Amino acid sequence: MKLTILGCSGSMPGPDSPASGYLVESGDTRIVLDLGNGTFGALQRHVDPFDLDALLLSHLHPDHCADFAALTVLRRYHPAPPHDTAQHRLPVLAPEGAPARLAALYAPSPEELSETDLTDVYDFAALTPEPVRVGPFEIHAVPVDHVCPGWGFRIAAEGKVLAYTGDTGPCDELTELAQGVDVLLAEASWADFPGAPEGVHLSGRQAGEVAKGAGARRLLLTHLQPWADPEAVLGEARAHFEGPTEIVAAGRTYEV
Repeated sequence: MKLTILGCSGSMPGPDSPASGYLVESGDTRIVLDLGNGTFGALQRHVDPFDLDALLLSHLHPDHCADFAALTVLRRYHPAPPHDTAQHRLPVLAPEGAPARLAALYAPSPEELSETDLTDVYDFAALTPEPVRVGPFEIHAVPVDHVCPGWGFRIAAEGKVLAYTGDTGPCDELTELAQGVDVLLAEASWADFPGAPEGVHLSGRQAGEVAKGAGARRLLLTHLQPWADPEAVLGEARAHFEGPTEIVAAGRTYEV
């Protein structure tokens, strides 16, 4: 299983990276976890977007789904798509209410919102705790603690397991999500500080604690705010988790 970082900047694109987006591949099957600002351009450097087998959205904040509109333009208006997009609708697994929210993102005007329907090129399914199979991937969605409905993903293939937290504050569900995984891709938006808002993001310390408590084998830190001190975030995580730990970078690929 291969993980490619399309973007890893927290809450907005940064000077060195788009916002959140991750390409996961096993054999000929390709799925994308989140598609935030700027990630669609990065995706095209690695795969043909028409070759995607599914898109998973952890939540509906723009830094995790804004480039859905760009993907829609491609799927609707490319003059020579490799297949009939109406017959090969892309599965989109997302929080409940996503079809209407994403239609609002794409609609050309408020007056046309009620007439905007994206099901001609997408097959939407609401996330639930029930496992989903996409090719060789077995995907478990786990609800996490964020300011809007949010989910983490536990993805198994080739005898390996990758967990992705999405955006979340500390919660018991993270231990379930990351239990014994080979790689934990955890948001670590900032270094720990007094009065940090609850139910929003993890600090480097908290990400390290999740990895240790869950028995993860490797910790990859992502979603650092552009103003965060990466050395401070990394130092906190390493102080609480003894396994291999690093901050991801846009464009890098990791074997799970």
